[in-house]
Amino acid sequence: MGVARAQQVLTARYRLPSERAAFELLRETSQRFNIKLHTLADVVLRTPAPDAGASLWFPRRTRHDPPPLSHLAMAGAGRTSHGAVLKGALRRVLQVAETTMGNVQLAEQGMLRMERHAGLNREFTEFFAFVRNPTTPCAQAAGRRQQITVKDVAVADAFDEESRRTILQTGSRASHSMPLTGPRGQAVGVISTHHDRPLTDFSRTRLAALEAVGAQAGRWLLWHRYTLVLDALEHLHTSAPTAR
Repeated sequence: MGVARAQQVLTARYRLPSERAAFELLRETSQRFNIKLHTLADVVLRTPAPDAGASLWFPRRTRHDPPPLSHLAMAGAGRTSHGAVLKGALRRVLQVAETTMGNVQLAEQGMLRMERHAGLNREFTEFFAFVRNPTTPCAQAAGRRQQITVKDVAVADAFDEESRRTILQTGSRASHSMPLTGPRGQAVGVISTHHDRPLTDFSRTRLAALEAVGAQAGRWLLWHRYTLVLDALEHLHTSAPTAR
């Protein structure tokens, strides 16, 4: 739905010959900048339009280099890849938490959207594809900007019975949710781990290691949003026939 609406917006804005031409413009930009098509479409819809007749969408924007990712052990070209950074962040969190089950959710428009996962089955990922319930542990981790542990899913008050059943059927008995935070403390996502047996409290050392990953990943996600995503919008604008 978002892609279709973005096609309509671009067709009208640039007086394109058809919505198909708008789709091709979106698709080419998505592939060039390695940004998912639905993400690019959503940004097109949420971002104020460029000034009429302007050659650039963001004429006064300052670009910055990507922030360090030392806690994720990222290097080379992967440091600018959205998918590679999320994969690296999840891998590191699973290592620290000593489990093979986990997922990454990104905060978008007042909800959490499943972006990446490991060791979790389709029933789980489809059920939790979009989380709008503010009382879930992952939403609370984002809202409170703090790590939250569910020591035993089977008896925790945090879940309704359908959510509890969906988690338990994966083999998970406990979970730990960690916010991905920007430099001002804003939560831009959550990484949750799942464990095959009830948990005790994580040690301070482990919590500190997880917090370091969350801070670096969160800072990088904001850099990506305000640098590479805006680069993609600028390319889309300058590539449209009437934007020249």
